Amino acid sequence: MNNPHLHLRIETTKKSRIKELDTEPIPFGKIFSDHMLVANYSQGNWQDVQIIPYGPIDLSPATSALHYGQAIFEGMKAYKNSNGEPLLFRPDANHQRINQSAERLCMPAIPESIFIDGLKELIKLDDDWIPNKNGSVLYIRPIYFAVDESVGLKPSDSYKFIIISCPVGAYYSHPVKLIVTEKYVRAFEGGTGAAKVAGNYAASLIADREAKEKGYDNVIWLDGIHRRYIEECGTMNLAFVIDGVVVTPKLTGTILAGITRDSVLTLCRDWGIPVEERAIAIDEIVQAYHQGTLTEAFGMGTAATIAHISTIGYQGEDMIYLR
Repeated sequence: MNNPHLHLRIETTKKSRIKELDTEPIPFGKIFSDHMLVANYSQGNWQDVQIIPYGPIDLSPATSALHYGQAIFEGMKAYKNSNGEPLLFRPDANHQRINQSAERLCMPAIPESIFIDGLKELIKLDDDWIPNKNGSVLYIRPIYFAVDESVGLKPSDSYKFIIISCPVGAYYSHPVKLIVTEKYVRAFEGGTGAAKVAGNYAASLIADREAKEKGYDNVIWLDGIHRRYIEECGTMNLAFVIDGVVVTPKLTGTILAGITRDSVLTLCRDWGIPVEERAIAIDEIVQAYHQGTLTEAFGMGTAATIAHISTIGYQGEDMIYLR
């Protein structure tokens, strides 16, 4: 990678907005911290790495990401320990994953010095924005997109990488109700399902809206070929407890490799809880529910954390009170 050492310029805000923060409750993703990290890629090199006050950025109407979708992102969180020191959870895994997403979209890798070291400096500067309230954290959103002023169809030659952050409360403040969608498909093998690509989420919005119109919080996606095997929810990976075994869909290239998912499965194995990563047909879940062997369903994600699933709707039937 280029630029192994971070050369960072810092411009601090003239007036912090921290006193304007209303913590009762903190809305998710609408109030942003004082500063942001910005880095530019041009002429084969990363350059102009800086932390500046949070604010708008200038973009041309011909910005290639707006036309051809070279845009990816990550989701992370910062916490404080009992001594008030800021902590990051597995940022190396997010760095690795954003570069895997970048490779899929033909984008240059982001150096560790920018992603990790720049992030640490940003969090040090805005650590007062990390909430002390139980259940609230500082959500971190790295975003990376093409900025060529061109409508020619080709990989961009220039890119912008930005990290912003926002204090947040719980993404789900109640047990989650999900409905299986058979109308829409999220991903196919060989596509971008395993990458954290902005377009994946744009394509999911209509299914999410229709689910909410029916009284659910989100959808459960099935595989694109058979329309039978469970993949993930729109906001998190999924797991089911069947006969005392934690069962979760196997990563096949169509499911996002969640860092929370990996952490949960690692802890389960360390605690001696049986874990199976395999194909799970929706029929199996229905059968296990009616037989009483499905005792729990939950989601795993950075924003969603560990979310209890109380209801799964499928073909007109609600499987309720999963515990």
